Amino acid sequence: MFGPASVDVTSPPAPPSPSLTDSLEQLFKRHDRWFRALMRRRHGDAAADDLVHESYLRAAPYEAAGTLRHPKAMLIRIAENLASNLRRDRYHEVADDIGASTLEINSISPSQEQAVTFKQIVLALPDELREVFMLNHVEGMTYEEIAIELRIPRTTVHHRMRMALKRTSKAMRD
Repeated sequence: MFGPASVDVTSPPAPPSPSLTDSLEQLFKRHDRWFRALMRRRHGDAAADDLVHESYLRAAPYEAAGTLRHPKAMLIRIAENLASNLRRDRYHEVADDIGASTLEINSISPSQEQAVTFKQIVLALPDELREVFMLNHVEGMTYEEIAIELRIPRTTVHHRMRMALKRTSKAMRD
């Protein structure tokens, strides 16, 4: 009853699960060409390498455990989540810097008053215009990067930026 367990010698032993290093190598060999190219198109050369490497590191444990059914989808989802987190963190850093600088103001000079007015004008822009304006002027993204990020044509980015600049300059003159 509590003796040694019986062993089935007719079936081959289960293959050992691949190590994390082997899993990383397998993911890299199978998916790097298309994955790296996709990330470069979506996020630019500077961010692509970091996103790709971090995605492999996060997907490897699933590959090692044998639970990674759709590796391409998983890699893309991980990379897009990482990119989103990076954008959010940069946005909060800029917002924190702006918040800290406004707290340091004891009196508002004419140039500071213009800055506050400009901020209010930008915040009053329609969402699609404000988003393009902020991505370009606050986050420093190019029109191409914005087009990829928002999944819209580059000409639409150009048009929205032109409209945003037109509205802000008119409002500043008024």
